[in-house]
Amino acid sequence: MKLIHAMAGPVVLCISLLAQEPPATSPGTGGGQARAAKVRSPEVLADGRVTFRLLAPKATEVQVQGNWEGGRGLAMTKDGSGLWSVTTKTALQPEVWAYTFSVDGVRTLDPGNYNVARDGIGFMNTLLVLSEASAVFQPRQVPHGTVSAMWLPSTAMKTPRRMFVYTPPGYEGERYEGSTTRYPVLYLLHGSGGDEEAWPVMGIANVIMDNLIAQGKSKPMIVVMPNAYWNELASLDLAGPRTAPPPGVGSGGGAQGYDANEKDIVDDLIPFVEKHYRTLPGRENRALAGLSMGSGISANVGLKRLDVFASVGLLSAGMFRGTANAAPPGVALLEKISPGFLADPVATNKKLRLLFFSCGTEDPRMPAMTQVEEELRSRKINIVFKRYPGEHEWKVWRHSLADMAPLLFR
Repeated sequence: MKLIHAMAGPVVLCISLLAQEPPATSPGTGGGQARAAKVRSPEVLADGRVTFRLLAPKATEVQVQGNWEGGRGLAMTKDGSGLWSVTTKTALQPEVWAYTFSVDGVRTLDPGNYNVARDGIGFMNTLLVLSEASAVFQPRQVPHGTVSAMWLPSTAMKTPRRMFVYTPPGYEGERYEGSTTRYPVLYLLHGSGGDEEAWPVMGIANVIMDNLIAQGKSKPMIVVMPNAYWNELASLDLAGPRTAPPPGVGSGGGAQGYDANEKDIVDDLIPFVEKHYRTLPGRENRALAGLSMGSGISANVGLKRLDVFASVGLLSAGMFRGTANAAPPGVALLEKISPGFLADPVATNKKLRLLFFSCGTEDPRMPAMTQVEEELRSRKINIVFKRYPGEHEWKVWRHSLADMAPLLFR
């Protein structure tokens, strides 16, 4: 992957899933940090189980806090040298897993694991258990696209806002060669508490797209990953806390500021992208998708503006439970957003090339999304619904992107 920063200061993206061992210290390590770099952690065993280790001679209790079944509060034991270790009882499924250590109640990272990712204000280690089932998440020897940090003018905030843009393999070379090849665009939104780094870092969107394109499963496309908070200039580590809008600008930001989101996406974001990138024109070449909060924005903007978008993806959507701003529950919400959506399924299917749902089987949003799916199918409205083992978490959303992208722009 190539990373280009346009009009931006230094940004660190912890995308690599390749094991390295930088020296570091953790709570309770005492004077043992000289050995920390020699501790192998995590270690994936031949049978698929995983061993975690931490040198912390002064600690009295160390646990692994992982997002796999049985991974929360996994107690480690200490040997005579102060080395704590534990091996999972069963093999971990091929997947990208996340974990931290708890050292005497203090959350800390694994100093033996180079792979660190940020999700909002939380930091964690990542672990890739490989097989064909998880190969799409592994950086491989295939042609790579480029991830660029771009700043776009914001009409509402009167100042530039940052986004990340993935361009497919060959795009940059074509640019220098004067190519006229144009590409469809997926606008991909993060969830509550996230920012524009969420999809390239936690979602490893560029790795997924590189592999799908190399295998011929997905059409080459541009993926735009903006900050879904229209009144946030950039990730908090770069721009600080979310700022209030200028005088005279509405204050409805975040998940419920759908009118502001619509203006931000339709009036600012799309024109900027289509001016600066070689995009294919027309609604049939634009898709809008998002996870959690981003799915609410995708529905309230994408389904409302089917004159702009022809494909919409709702990943782990909570809006169908009828809890936000007294919105009607279930399928009635779609009719409120897009009048005629339910009444004329033939017209809806003609306009909507793809309506993609996904959710984790243990996510409390699943029942409401399933009910909506059933009602849409009973009305003969086309929908694709993918279900994955898991809760409201990134392993569900990575699989969602891997399954959704091949269905776009066909």
